[in-house]
Amino acid sequence: MKYMIMMYGTQRDYAAMSGEETGTGWTAEDFTAMYEFMAQWNQELVDSGEFVDARGLGAPVLTRRVTGLKDGVPVVTDGPYAETAEVLAGYTIVECASFDRATEIAARVTQCPSPPGAEVNAAYVDVRPILEDRAADLQG
Repeated sequence: MKYMIMMYGTQRDYAAMSGEETGTGWTAEDFTAMYEFMAQWNQELVDSGEFVDARGLGAPVLTRRVTGLKDGVPVVTDGPYAETAEVLAGYTIVECASFDRATEIAARVTQCPSPPGAEVNAAYVDVRPILEDRAADLQG
């Protein structure tokens, strides 16, 4: 079964990764350690045969939200969105034996290094099954 592991961040995180001073406590060296950790995590999944795909997403400021119709026209709003503190920052898709194994894989992301005392917005990840066979998947 395939599972999507979704990682979250904020516009402030993206700004800090771009070198802006945001008060997050993250330095360039901290981001390097984070990137190295994530590369190693991905490589372990490749080596185990469980890796399917992974991508980081563009900054929330580059997001567009399309919602219901207003006067017959879809409403398009540019991000970031004040009502949303955290946004999907990236994902990894794994194919593994069970939901428990996918959860175990995702739990490693929470061990990503961060500077002491830094606000860690990506301290959680979501894991969701990917539906491939509608009839079988809906039966659980």
